Amino acid sequence: MLSPELGHYALALACILASAQGILPLIGAQRRDRRVMMLAPGLAVGQLLALLAAFLCLVNAAVTDDFSVQNIAANSAVSKPLLYKITGVWGNHEGSILLWALILGICGAAVAAFGRNLPSALRARVIAVLGAVAAGFELFCLTTSDPFARVWPAPMDGQGMNPLLQDPGLAFHPPILYTGYVGFAVPFAFAIAALIEGRVDAAWGRWVRPWAVAAWCFLTCGIALGSWWSYYVLGWGGYWFWDPVENASLIPWLTGTALIHSAIVVEKRESLKIWTVLLAIATFSFSLSGTFLVRSGILNSVHAFANDPARGIFILGLLAVVIGGSLALFAYRAPTLTAGGLFAPISREGALVLNNILLCSLCAVVLTGTMYPPFMSLLFDRTISVGKPFFDATTIPLAIPLFIFMGFGPMLPWKRAQLWPVLQRLWIAALLAGVAFAVFTFGMSGILPILCSALAVWVIAASVLDITERMRLFRMPLSGSLQRARMLPRSIFGTAIAHAGVGVTILGLAAMSQAQHKIVEVPVGTTEHLAGYDWTLTNVTQEPGPNYSAMVATLEVRHNGKIVTIMHPSKRSFNSQNQTTTEVSIHTNLLADLYGVLGDKHGTDAAPTYVLRLHYNPLAPWMWLGALIMAIGGVLSLSDRRMRVGAPRRAKTSPNTVTAA
Repeated sequence: MLSPELGHYALALACILASAQGILPLIGAQRRDRRVMMLAPGLAVGQLLALLAAFLCLVNAAVTDDFSVQNIAANSAVSKPLLYKITGVWGNHEGSILLWALILGICGAAVAAFGRNLPSALRARVIAVLGAVAAGFELFCLTTSDPFARVWPAPMDGQGMNPLLQDPGLAFHPPILYTGYVGFAVPFAFAIAALIEGRVDAAWGRWVRPWAVAAWCFLTCGIALGSWWSYYVLGWGGYWFWDPVENASLIPWLTGTALIHSAIVVEKRESLKIWTVLLAIATFSFSLSGTFLVRSGILNSVHAFANDPARGIFILGLLAVVIGGSLALFAYRAPTLTAGGLFAPISREGALVLNNILLCSLCAVVLTGTMYPPFMSLLFDRTISVGKPFFDATTIPLAIPLFIFMGFGPMLPWKRAQLWPVLQRLWIAALLAGVAFAVFTFGMSGILPILCSALAVWVIAASVLDITERMRLFRMPLSGSLQRARMLPRSIFGTAIAHAGVGVTILGLAAMSQAQHKIVEVPVGTTEHLAGYDWTLTNVTQEPGPNYSAMVATLEVRHNGKIVTIMHPSKRSFNSQNQTTTEVSIHTNLLADLYGVLGDKHGTDAAPTYVLRLHYNPLAPWMWLGALIMAIGGVLSLSDRRMRVGAPRRAKTSPNTVTAA
C-alpha cells in the first residue's frame, strides 16, 4: 500500500543511497578501483526508484484525500478537481522540493544509462557529484520540509489550493521549469569531475553540450509557459512583470545560453575551456540560488512560497557547500588548466566570445536589479523598488548588439575570417531589415520598438540565408541543393531554427509595446470602441463551478459591423479559500489578441455596472511561438547523429599526467 509512512521510508532510503552514490564512486575513481566505480550506476538507479516510490506515495495521498498528511490538508480539498489534486502535489513548498529531488534522480540515472561511452572514472565522478547534490536536497526534505508529516486530529476537509494555481498552464509549468533548472546539474557535475580529474578537452565539450542543450530546451519552455500563464490568468494584460522570481529563472537561462555556445568552442577548437567550466558552475549555482530566493522569503513575489527561517537557513547552508565548494575547487584547479588554441578576433570563436560577453552582461544587469532591493533593505533598512523602467533601460542597449552579431556569427569561419565576404552573403538580410525599418516607421511609435523589429527581421533572414548558403541554393541545380541539405548536420538546422525563434520572439515583444487598452465601468448593453473594434457587453450571468461560483460576462466584438467573436470573461469566487480570480477571455488570429477581463460589480442589483479591461495586443502569440521554435531548434540539434553517437574516446594518458586546459 502506498502509505505516507512508506513514502517517508522511501525518501530516507533515497537519501542513504544518494549519500553512498556521492562517496563511494569518488573513492573508486581516486583508487582506480573499477569494482567500486561500477557501483555508481546501480546506486543512481536505486536512488531514482526510491524517490519514485516516495513521490507516488504523496500523489496517492492527494488523490485519496488523506488529510492526515499535513501537506495534503494545507493544499488540497475534497472538491478540488482530480487534475489539480495530482498537479497540486508540486504546487507547494514540500512537494516542489520532492519533485526537484526526483528530477535530479532522473538526471543521475540518465547519465548512468546513456553515459556508457564515458571513461569509467569520469562517469563515476559525474554520478557521484549528482548523488551528493541529491543527498543535500533529500536531507532538506527529511529535516525541514517533510511532505509526509502527519497532523492530528485529521480534518474532514482540506484548506484547498491557491485558486491562481488551479490552471493547466501553471499545473505543468513547475515540472518543465524544474527539469530545466535541475538539468544543468549534469554540466555542473561534468565541470566538477573535470576539475577533480584535471582534464578538459574536446571530448569533454562534446559530452557536456547535449546535456546543456536539453536543459536549455526545458528551461526555455518552462519560462515561456510561466509567462503565458501570467498573461492569461493574472488578467493585467502583460506577459512579463520583471518579477524577482521571473528574473530568477531568466538569469540561469542567460548563462545557460552562453554555456551552450562556449561548449561548441571547446568541442570544435579546444578553446575557452576554463571559461566553459566556470559557466557550467555558474549556471547551476544560479538555479540553486533561485530556489533559495523563492523559499527564503527574501523576495516578495506572486510566485514565492510561504517562507520559514529554518528552511532558508538550510538552503543557505546547502548553497554555501555546493557553490562555495565548487568555486573553491575551481580556484584551486584553474591554475593547472592551460588556455586552448589561438584564434583571430574576427572568427567564429570571436563571435561566440562576444556572444558570451553580451549574455553575461545581461545576466549581471538582471542580477543587480533583482538583488539590489533586498540588499538595500538588509544593510540600510531602506525599501526601494526596481521595476520595468530600469530593466528596459539597461537590457535593451545590451540586447541590440547581441541581435546584430547573431546574424554574423554562424557564417564566420573558424580560427580566422574576413568580414567583407560575410557581409556580401548577408546583403539580402540587411536589405530586408532596412525595408522593415522603413515600413515599421509608419506603423509603430518609438525608435526602440522600430529598431528591435527591424533587427528581428535581420535575425530571421540571416538564419534562413545561413541554410541557403550551405545548400548553395540558386547556385546549383535544385536536386544538388537538396542533396547537400540532406548531408548537413542536423545541428546546423537546429541552430538556424533556434536563432529564427529568437527573431520571432523579438517581433512579438516589440509589437506588444504598441498594445492598446482601456478600462471602463459600464452597464449591460454598452458599446466601447478600441483599436477599430466595437466591444459590447450584452449579458452577465452567475454560473456554478466544481469548487467555485462564477460571474460570467458576454462580450460581442465587431469590426466594421461584422461579429468577430463572442468572448466570455469571468470572475470566480472560491468560498473555501475566500478568494476571487479573474478568467481572461482571449480571441486570437495569431496576428493580434483581443483580450477581455471582467472586473468588479458596482451599483445596485436593479442597475448594476461592471468594470471591464479591454486590450488589443498585436503579435502577442509570437512571443511564445518564438520560444517554442527555439526549443524545437534545440531538440533538432539533439537529434544530430554526432550528439547521439557521443564523443570519441579519449587518448590514454599516464595516471599522473595533467593534460587539462
